[in-house]
This record gives sequence, structure tokens and C-alpha cells, in this order.
Amino acid sequence: MLTEQDYKDGQIVLIDKPLQWTSFQVVNKLRWLIRKNFGIKKIKVGHAGTLDPLASGLLIICTGKFTKRIQEFMGQTKEYTGTITLGATTPSYDLETEIDQTFSIEHISEESVLKATAGFIGEIDQYPPVFSALKKDGKRLYEYAREGEEVAIAARKITISEFEITRIALPEVDFRVVCGKGTYIRSLAHDFGKALQSGGHLSALRRTKIGAFSVADAVSPEIFENQLGAEIETL
Repeated sequence: MLTEQDYKDGQIVLIDKPLQWTSFQVVNKLRWLIRKNFGIKKIKVGHAGTLDPLASGLLIICTGKFTKRIQEFMGQTKEYTGTITLGATTPSYDLETEIDQTFSIEHISEESVLKATAGFIGEIDQYPPVFSALKKDGKRLYEYAREGEEVAIAARKITISEFEITRIALPEVDFRVVCGKGTYIRSLAHDFGKALQSGGHLSALRRTKIGAFSVADAVSPEIFENQLGAEIETL
């Protein structure tokens, strides 16, 4: 069993983030559990890379002195699996917002889906979604988007080393992608729809790996709570 000092000296906790939770909620939950369990007032807890509420999967949580390693983990290669739904777009490029346009998918074949992946391998230019936490002039992009204000967003260089289609059941296309820092899978879904002369949005996402860390070794917040061995009132 880990001690209070272990958490202060630094621990890496692998959490399988549930759907609908924000990454911030996971951090708050774990910080509260550690403080409550050991009766301590203060401990540093942070995460290495945000996952949207509509995504599940691997979240690296660092405690104590290991919070200094967060940037190191954030720069590592990540693997995701998910589903792109073709034939429709949304302003946020995922299901956070309602469908705003629909397109025909009659011309899309299994062959064209598989062929389209080639255009996304290697170093490519990608435009981040307008519904993102990136800042422009001190204000987050999603704040501009929610106010209906258009803002020019510059493309960024990102690297996708693997992009594999694992199931095709149109309009749904399942995928696995391995990518570098700064990649938006929502933007990939949007751009993939465009490449197929249709629309596309991300309808499911799960982060499966960050560097050498795998979601197979992660636990839910509830299991972490049980592992702390404390009967703690639910937040």
C-alpha cells in the first residue's frame, strides 16, 4: 500500500477516464481522495494531456514531485481508436454540437475510404477545431465560437505515423491512429470527410496509449478509490 509520502514524492496513476467526465474532474476526484485518505491539506495532482468529455481512455495522472514530468509525458506519441461518421458535419467536429450540414455518401466505397488514409500519413498541416481550448489574443477559441464570432486559425504541423481503418459500416468508419503532439482527432475526422468529398465528424474516441503507457494497465476512478482502501463518501 502506498503511503502519504509516496504520493508526495511522486506517483504516476493511470486512469481510464469514463465518458462524460472532464479531465479536470478526474484530477479533482483523485486529489480529494488522496487528501481525504491521508488526512492531508495539500498535494499537487495534475494530468498529462486533456481528453474531451465525449472521449474515454488513458489519462496519466501525476502526483507530488512527478507533476514536473507532465510536459515530458504530453510530448509522447499517442494512440487512439474511434469512429468517424461520414455524411454530416458539426461545428465542433464531434457530437458536442448538433449536425449543421449533411452530404451524400452514395459515391463512397470501401476502396475510397481505405485509399483516403494515405493522404493523412506523415507530417501534415492541420487546422485545430474552432471549438478548442487553444488561445488567440488571450481568449480561448471555443469562447469565440460560442459567441458566433469568426476567427482566423493558423494551420499547425502535426505528425500521424499510423492511420488504420478497422471497420467500415457506412456511414460509420472505425479507425486506429498513432500521432504526435498537438494532433486533434476531431480535425482528422472533419478533414477525412472532406477528402472523401463528403462531410465527417468524430462520433466516438478512446485514447489507448501514451508513449509506453497503455489503457490496459489503467483503472477507473472507482477502482482507484477502492485501492486507496478507504470508505470515503462519494463526492
